[in-house]
Amino acid sequence: MAERIALIDYGAGNLHSVANALKAAGAGTVEVTASAAVVACADRIVLPGVGAFGACASALRALPGMTEALTVRVIGGGVPFLGICVGMQLMATRGHEFGTHPGLGWISGDVARIEPSGDDARIPHMGWNDVVPATPHPLIEPGEAYFLHSYAFSGSDVVATTAHGGPVAAAIGRANMLGVQFHPEKSQRYGLALLERFIKWRP
Repeated sequence: MAERIALIDYGAGNLHSVANALKAAGAGTVEVTASAAVVACADRIVLPGVGAFGACASALRALPGMTEALTVRVIGGGVPFLGICVGMQLMATRGHEFGTHPGLGWISGDVARIEPSGDDARIPHMGWNDVVPATPHPLIEPGEAYFLHSYAFSGSDVVATTAHGGPVAAAIGRANMLGVQFHPEKSQRYGLALLERFIKWRP
């Protein structure tokens, strides 16, 4: 029986492109959903995100029972989880974009505006850049991916970095959770390969 991947719709993600990329990578059933009940039964969970940290966090918490279902399924149940862009940032303790806002608190750290040390590093960080593994992770390989963000994670469990006027977290992860700052759905062959590994991942 094909696994069910819940792609969470909270009004803050490039859902169509992510769903298509997952299917192109070999996913069975991809359910775009705002239902906590669907998430509670999913075999894998993907949390995308585009926009400001606080608005995304509020929109996610506005879905009835969603954060509780995520915590039970991901933290308690060990279901493979992938956060993309702001979806990755929401895994952190808090975000500092237009104020300070609590994240899911799954991985200790803060999300703050990138402060590049080089004069040639513009904000937002946009375009193709290297993904450099910082510690071995079954889903992360060296390569180039597409980034689009002005805020970045700083804290524990960084598994890959990129360079933009200094080191920037490209991926964070622990146990059954992985978050990527880049967009796999826009990263062509590199992104599809990562999604394929996620679909097969047995943490």
